Amino acid sequence: MNFSRKVTHAGFGLGFAVLNQIIPRERFVLGMTIVTSTSLLVELLRYRKGFGWMNDALHFFLRGTLRKHEMEGKFTGSFYYFLGVTLSAYLYPKTAATLGICQLALADPSASYFGRQTRHIYWSRIENGLGGFGRNKGMLGFLGGALFCLPFNYRVLSIAALPTTTTRTTIATVSALLGLAGAFADLAVPTPALTVPKSIGNMKVPSWVPPFHVDDNVVVPIFSSFACTKIFQAFGFSQELELARCIIF
Repeated sequence: MNFSRKVTHAGFGLGFAVLNQIIPRERFVLGMTIVTSTSLLVELLRYRKGFGWMNDALHFFLRGTLRKHEMEGKFTGSFYYFLGVTLSAYLYPKTAATLGICQLALADPSASYFGRQTRHIYWSRIENGLGGFGRNKGMLGFLGGALFCLPFNYRVLSIAALPTTTTRTTIATVSALLGLAGAFADLAVPTPALTVPKSIGNMKVPSWVPPFHVDDNVVVPIFSSFACTKIFQAFGFSQELELARCIIF
């Protein structure tokens, strides 16, 4: 169990969520676009001749958080993480994007943790998935991830600028639905991930095509942000709902 990776994952996510709150949207999206583009450039160059120093620097800064396939030439989760945050901030209102990024920070690592802890409970496992959906993941991991997000979401919404008539039950329900959205998005991404195929029909995919794959670091914040807009709409919350400046205080 790579706890350092999970802590780093959560820390970066909550940090980006706070930055999304306090920095004007245009500046935040621009900054994240630069970070994402730089990350992609490093991923494309770090194994090419003359750019080994990039790979050495990546290993130095990320150290124990890297997975085996990331050290063997596959893209790291960092690029997809930055991309997911960037797209969420660009596509959705600030509050929805912030809460979507928070689900990325918390639902993803917690669902993974609970999934691993309950992997021996056979009935909860999806195994081959439903047409690839949730392959090699488990329902208990999904529920654990959703429940883990509940108290955080409740705290965030309970100190937001909601109408005074909003009940605690409503806040708890919205908080639970947000957690379920994040955990569901994580559940939907199969393990191992879907990657660019080596061939399409009789046509080979050129070797220069990057090894992109479907990553939960992109799916979770985008889906969670979208779900947030619909949940807010269903419960009569404003899409421009003001959260606390630092989200939880």
